[in-house]
Amino acid sequence: MTGPIPHWPGRTVSLAAGEQVYVAETPRSVQDKNKELVLCVHGMSGAATNWTDFMGELAPDFACAAVDLPGSGFSPPPAAKRGYSITALAGTVIRLIEALDRGPVHLAGNSMGGAVSIRVAASRPDLLRTLTLVSPVLPDLLIRPELLRFPLAGLPVVGDWVMRRTQRVPAENRVAGVVATCYNDPAAMHPDRFWHDVAELKRRDGLSYSATTLSHAARTIVAENLRPRRYSLWRAAERITVPALVTFGSRDRLVNPRLAAPARRAFRDATVMVLPQTGHVAQMERPELVARLFREMVDRTRAGGDVTGNSGRHDQVDA
Repeated sequence: MTGPIPHWPGRTVSLAAGEQVYVAETPRSVQDKNKELVLCVHGMSGAATNWTDFMGELAPDFACAAVDLPGSGFSPPPAAKRGYSITALAGTVIRLIEALDRGPVHLAGNSMGGAVSIRVAASRPDLLRTLTLVSPVLPDLLIRPELLRFPLAGLPVVGDWVMRRTQRVPAENRVAGVVATCYNDPAAMHPDRFWHDVAELKRRDGLSYSATTLSHAARTIVAENLRPRRYSLWRAAERITVPALVTFGSRDRLVNPRLAAPARRAFRDATVMVLPQTGHVAQMERPELVARLFREMVDRTRAGGDVTGNSGRHDQVDA
């Protein structure tokens, strides 16, 4: 087995009001103004490194960047607890796009990062060329078993205690558990990636705010699921006008692929599809496929065609 490509180098970007976030970038992403920028947003407990291979697939033709959301990866935590909410995180992404000053971007988000990206697209379409969502967190009354721990983890005080207790479990066991939950085929993760994630988790265990970040992430996901319909992510999706690609994994244990049906009704200009034999992090498990679908969507957009084709119903994809 050949080794994976190295994770992309990064830098700290200063935003308005003293906020700072860490951004990983493919070489010359900022300097090369001839390439359109793809900005990627990770999910709960993730980091910019969740997009390394997807960015590698696109790097020949696009400038690519991935952000560590506040409190994740190498980004410091937000100044206030409300900074962990989906709305606040969307504000951070908006300020980052403005700070990068690369014109409208192609925004991509996975899981909780998908929810953040929906809020960005609904409120600031002028900043986006397209929107790509990989297993986005959307309100779902049918709670999957793997999500039942989220309400407990999100409780004030109790949630932090639960997360600190979890840190007593060996890092390699925790990473293996995440991979088993998020991948359809855990063997798809290269061993080098696995041990990198173990080392990174050990580093984060030493940060005073690590447990708090995870607890607040769980809380904000629960809160989004309980919002009244008129304020929900579904209503935000209905307001999105930029062309979109929305994918779900057929073997996703966290976001139910049956949400593809309401997603087709909610997004007005989108290709919505369920990827076969795929888990929760398609951009990591099948980066070449997600990159191909992204390119196809962008090509149709540039050509001025209807992103959704004739029907907007795309249940199958050539794997």
